[in-house]
Amino acid sequence: MSTPTSRRVGRPRAQERPADGLEPRDEVLAAAAELFTTRGYTATSTRTIAERAGLRQASLYHYFDGKEAILAELLEGTVRPSREVARALVSRTEAAPEARLWALCHSDAALLCGGPHNLGALYLLPEVQTGRFAAFHRIRSELKSCYAELLAATEPGAALGADDLVLRADLLFGLTESVILIRRADPAREPSTLAVATADAALRVAGVPQRSLTRLRREGQGLLAAQA
Repeated sequence: MSTPTSRRVGRPRAQERPADGLEPRDEVLAAAAELFTTRGYTATSTRTIAERAGLRQASLYHYFDGKEAILAELLEGTVRPSREVARALVSRTEAAPEARLWALCHSDAALLCGGPHNLGALYLLPEVQTGRFAAFHRIRSELKSCYAELLAATEPGAALGADDLVLRADLLFGLTESVILIRRADPAREPSTLAVATADAALRVAGVPQRSLTRLRREGQGLLAAQA
């Protein structure tokens, strides 16, 4: 007697599923993440992705309509979790805004430099500027707005004019995303150490005095632990 399986009828695999426990759609994303960051986006075909994921090429199109859709999903995955963390931190008005800003920068940097592949390095692809990636840009813009909102709530931020606040928020956001370049230059760099250093530097850019960093780091770590 045959045993029921969870495979979709009519979409056979090119080979056995890799022994990683992932569902086919996630296998496609994992394979594409590796190939896009090692071989390059342009040099990677959907056929290559499907083969790496253990699927037939036709089966890949059951989950994604093409290579751009896969890239869009991967990129959105680099900002969507941080946006949710940012929204939660913005709402934690009982905590010091400086500590919340530290926690956001740390969480965002840890996400960008802690995964198996440096997906943030794909941000600068010319293809990412097209309308197909509008959702990624929208989520990233919402995340950046949370940076600005937390900065404005800090004591140094409250003293800034509107134009200066926008510029300082741009600098904070850019500083956090700079871990992408650091990771590309030095893949062996310890992610947790880099995340702490980035969050500390972000508060200094925000105008927080050096003498307050130890306390705010401790408070920020507490906020992250409470959300875990």
